[in-house]
This record gives sequence, structure tokens and C-alpha cells, in this order.
Amino acid sequence: MASNCRIFSINSTKLLLLQCFFTLLSTLLANNSHYTDQFVVRVEGGPKVAKELAEKHGFVYLGEIFDNYHHLRHHQVSKRSIEPSLRHHEALHSDKQVKWFSQQTLKKRSKRDLSYFYTDTVPYLNDPKWKDMWYLNRGNNLDMNVKPAWDMKVSGKGVVVTILDDGLEKDHPDIKENYDPKASYDVNNNDDDPQPRYDIINSNRHGTRCAGEVAAIANNSICAVGIAFHAGIGGVRMLDGDVTDAVEARSLSLNSQYIDIYSASWGPDDDGRTVDGPGELATEAFIHGIEKGRNGLGSIFVWASGNGGRNNDNCNCDGYTNSIWTLSISSATENGLVPWYSEACSSSLAATYSSGSGGEREIITSDLHHSCTTQHTGTSASAPLAAGICALALEANKQLTWRDMQHIVVRTARLANLQSSDWKTNGVGRHVSHSFGYGVMDAAAMVKLAKVWKTVPKQKVCTVYADIMDKIISPKTHIEVTLSVHCSKVKFLEHVQAQITLSSTRRGDIHIYLISPMGTKSTLLERRPLDTYRSGFVNWPFLTVHNWGESPDGEWKLEIHNEGRFFGRASLTNWTMILYGTSEDPQPLQKNKHRSLEYSIPTNFAYKNSTSNKTTSTFPTTVTETVLPSTEDIILLEENFNDSINYNISSSDYDNNSINYNSMFFPGMSQSDYKYSGVNSARKKESEFVDSFRNVSTSNSDMGMHPVSSVSWDKVFKNVEVIEANNSCTAISRCIFLWCLLLFSIWWMNTL
Repeated sequence: MASNCRIFSINSTKLLLLQCFFTLLSTLLANNSHYTDQFVVRVEGGPKVAKELAEKHGFVYLGEIFDNYHHLRHHQVSKRSIEPSLRHHEALHSDKQVKWFSQQTLKKRSKRDLSYFYTDTVPYLNDPKWKDMWYLNRGNNLDMNVKPAWDMKVSGKGVVVTILDDGLEKDHPDIKENYDPKASYDVNNNDDDPQPRYDIINSNRHGTRCAGEVAAIANNSICAVGIAFHAGIGGVRMLDGDVTDAVEARSLSLNSQYIDIYSASWGPDDDGRTVDGPGELATEAFIHGIEKGRNGLGSIFVWASGNGGRNNDNCNCDGYTNSIWTLSISSATENGLVPWYSEACSSSLAATYSSGSGGEREIITSDLHHSCTTQHTGTSASAPLAAGICALALEANKQLTWRDMQHIVVRTARLANLQSSDWKTNGVGRHVSHSFGYGVMDAAAMVKLAKVWKTVPKQKVCTVYADIMDKIISPKTHIEVTLSVHCSKVKFLEHVQAQITLSSTRRGDIHIYLISPMGTKSTLLERRPLDTYRSGFVNWPFLTVHNWGESPDGEWKLEIHNEGRFFGRASLTNWTMILYGTSEDPQPLQKNKHRSLEYSIPTNFAYKNSTSNKTTSTFPTTVTETVLPSTEDIILLEENFNDSINYNISSSDYDNNSINYNSMFFPGMSQSDYKYSGVNSARKKESEFVDSFRNVSTSNSDMGMHPVSSVSWDKVFKNVEVIEANNSCTAISRCIFLWCLLLFSIWWMNTL
């Protein structure tokens, strides 16, 4: 008996050792970048020249991403490798036609649906599930006010929406009449057919479901009805395969003069420990879209804010939703509650209804195999609903810019039945929440406002640098850093970014808050218990939209809390404020036109009568059934601010056509080790080289990327060679370590 117990004990020890070994092995492998057989090159002369170059070096030409950037594949390069293909790097480097190149690495991207059902009766349409579409037909301020918008004769006609996802069942009977092939492509297989790949578990149903929410045909006695049931609907199949920077860039820039709205219900893993976003090419695609898309009006990117609530994730760690270029949408349940999966963050602009807990109904839409589902869920369902509502507003006014659309959403979103403990009133009286943004989207109000909307003034930007040198944040303490701002050209804020570089023993222990001069407190980052990474943040641009309409002038306060224990120290090394907005009121509220049942005015404001020019020192905190004062009539009482640190201000008079976003930041570079990408690896790894790269004029570059021809190739590749040697040494060291560990484990088990 004792012998059997001993055998069991030895076997258990062996199993435990093996489990530890393979866990360590998988962890080491997971932390490595996986290089693919895909490359992106910058070659001037168009597709013909790029195809000739591809053929010369044995590549297969996949297509043009945008001007002069081309997507290639090489069949002799491994589809998965932890090392770059140096032979092909050298071949491209030695070719004088190649101005820039990058071997693509894999990106983890997750769809934002979940998986749970219900009924009511509202006679309106003959679509069999119409009566159950509670989020469109409940009335009584408990839906998104879509029916009144339809009554204004808008249905998305003439507007084109594309779903960036895992494919689109283009022959679905509830979609096919609205299917638009010009708005569709299969980036995974490099062809024009976005039809999803079918499998036994219907894993590629996501895109078809999202498309039905937007543009399912009305009154055809099939399934449901889309919000914009006359809009053109397209699909880009890009998630059912290797997702790389090039794949994302090609998807985001597809036919940008034809497509109006791109809807995306995916992003980096919502696991509570990932900090990631668009790479350089995808960032360029966003910039290309907002500057040149829709003939200069700007592509409209609608994004799901994320489903990481159960993992205490924060959507400000997602570089797609945490971007000024995307309209970030969160979810509300049928009962107006914060869903269990929802991520609260300061970058969410508004919410639409979606699934909740058991007993709360979900979203109805088209499904694979020409079927219908009542169980579409998560923020995946919220973003397409928002895209459909934006399509209605765009039909009402085709001249809306990408910024106009965000303004209209902010001004028309409402509290409805939304319940959250974090509702607050910002400095100009707008209700806002980290859970719901400015509230649930109101289709009818958006259409009404769109019809009379005047294009907002050109975007200005003010950048303010704080002079900070390694401010230490000990465990269980916090620091407060202030920055005095005066922006001569930005008087009405839109987006505010706090670009932060911070190191931490445990990144998930950090809380970050930003308080504006008008007293609005934004939570830039909540504690993420699952985030154990030591990498911190490197120039990560935390976004808040909670200061919309406020003045930037005055003292901004940054609070950073460290909830770490014992030796869990953190250090703030850089803080830069990037303030976007306008120099004049983008849309002065006109008396006798816009009314509110309840409108809160902060107590530190005074009201100035524009006719008598007299200032009243008393103004009711809440105005009920009262015409809103013009924003010109609300003035902030003068306050004296004391500078607490040194700072430098660079206020730039950029307009919509000349802002060089690249020169300020890359909003979504992964916070893991920068991946090898030709020249860019040297740029990221060598700090002294970063400055020389950023100082290169972008006037000779089509998309604002740094032209390699303007820098010394010898200097670039000297740095690259060092990095390659370091990478090789690191890989060899890991292999030796693993082999030693394995041999030691075998020896030890044999001695037992």
C-alpha cells in the first residue's frame, strides 16, 4: 500500500514538473512575435511597377493597400516563424525601388459578441420578428427613436455601409437586395467574394449578423428589419485568417471614396491584460480615411467598445476605440443597466441597446444559412445599430463630415432609462458617463439636427508638454501633477488626449484620472487585476471625450494611483496633453429651437445676458422646461491658476487638411516589444534614432509616413543589424535555457 502511494506521489511529481515545463514553454512562445509570409513594400509607380518588383524577387502580388503601398506574399517564407526572413529583408533592402518595407506579424483580434432570447406585439411591418425588436419599437423613451426617424422619410437610401468582419452571406434573402459588391472584398483570400467560410459550429456568422442589423430588407416577410433598410451593405472578409497590420489597413481603406461608413465589432483581446491597437499601416489607413475619404468629408468609422467587463478590462487600453477617428459605442441592456460584459472608459461616445443578463432580451438579425437569430449579443451588436443610425443621419445631410457626425451624436444622445452610478455633468452642462458616453443614440433627433447642421469649423490642435522627470509613485500612494494650459486657437474642446509614458512593476495596479480646468473628472484607466505586465505604457494616448465643448484654458490635473503592494513601484516619465477642438463655437445653440427637460449648469458658471451684457451672479443649478442659453452666453467665472511645474506650450494652427497626426503619435502601437518591420524596428529600438526619424519632413511622403530615402540607409541598417543580433541571441538563449531545464527535470525525476 505504501509502495502504491509512493508511486502515485512520484508520478504526481513528474506530472507537475511536466506541466510547469510546458506552461513555461508556451509562455515564452506566446511572448514572441510570429512573422508571416506577407510583406508590405512602398514602391512608386503604381501596381504595374510593384507587380514587376514582386515577380523579380519571387513574391506574389496581393494588391495595393493605398497609394504606393503594396501587399505581397512569398511562398518560400514560413507562414509562422518567431524569426524574420532576413534573406528576403536583404533582397528588398538592396533594391533601390523599395522605399520602405515591413514583414507582417500576426495580431490577435477578437469578435465582440457573446452567446443567450423573448416577445411583444407592435404592428408596423410584416417582417415576422418586427414585433420582437424591442430596441426599435418600445416607444415611451425606451428605444432608439428609429420609427420617428423613418417617418421623416429617411431609410439610409444612397448611403453605403461596410461591415469589417469574417464575411457576409451576400445571398441571404433578407440582405441580397441591398448587397453592394463595390463595398465588399475578401482580404483573407484576396478576391472579390466576401462569402463566409462555413463550418460545423458556424464560427463565421458574426459579419452576416452585423450586416442584418444595418440593412436587412423591410416589409419582405423575412426575419427582421435593418435600421437603414435602404442602405447599400457590403462586407469585408478579414478576420477569418491571419490578421496583420496590412490586412487591417487594406480593409479600413477599401474604396474610401465610395463607402461612407465602416462598422467594426472586433479588436484586441478583451482579456483585461492586453494593451494594443492599430499598427503603422492601419494608422495610416485611418488618417487616409478621415482626411481623404468621401471626397474629403472623411470616412466614418464606428467601433464596438469591447466585451471585457468580466475581466475588468478598460476600453482605453484598446487603440481602436481609444482613437479620435472612431465613433466608439458601448451597450445598454433592455432595462437600461450596464451589461456585465461592458467596459467603462472615457473614450466611449454613446451607447445603443444590446443584450444583458438572463431574462433581458437580445438583438434580432439575419444569420448564416439564410436563417434568423434572436440572440445577437454584446457590443458587437451595438456598433452596427449605431452605424445604421448614422446612415439615417447621413441620408438627411450628405455633407456631414466625420467630425460633424460625432458632434451630432454628442448633442442628441439622451439618458433615456440608462442607470449608472457614474453619471455626471461636464463643464458645459452635458450629462456624460464612462459606461454610456453621452447616452443612448436617438435616431430621430440625429436626423432632425443633421438637416439643419452647419459644417463645424476646421479642427485645431494644441499640444502642451509637461516637464516631468521620473516622478516615483510608491505602493498604496498617488501623485498629482498639474499643467497650466493656454491655447490661443482651441477654445471649444472636442477630443482630449493625455499621452503618458509610465513604468510599473505591475501595470494592472495603476489608476489614472484627468481633471479639467472646468472640474470634469475623467477616469483614463481603472485597475485591471489580471494585467501583470511590467511593460507599463509608452506614449500611450489615453482619450477622453468628456470635456466636449469645454474651454481648455486653465489648470489640468493628472492623478495617478498605485495600488501595488510591497515593492510594486511605478514611475511617471512623460505627460503630454493634446487638445483638439475649434477656435469658435462649432454650432451655437439657438434660442427657441433646442429645449431640454432638464439641463444642469455647474455652480461655478455665471449667465451673461447677451442683450444687456450684464452678468448675473446667480443661476439655477437645474433649469427645467427652459430654453437653453447660447453657449456664447455661458461664461466661466475667472479663476486664478498657479503653475506647479514647468511646461512648454506648442500651439499649432493646424486645420483639417494639414494636421500631420503621424508627427504627434502612433495611437495604437502595441505595448509589447516593438515588432521587427524593416526600418521601423531600428526607429523604435534606438532612442537617439527616433528623434532623427521624426524630424524628417513628411512633405515628400504620400501618406505622411517617414520616407526612407531621406535618411541614411547605412545608419538605419547598422541599427537593424544590432537588433537582429540581439534577437538571435535572445532566441538562442531561450532555446539553451529550455533544453537545460528539460534535461534537469528528466534527471531529477529519475533520481526520485
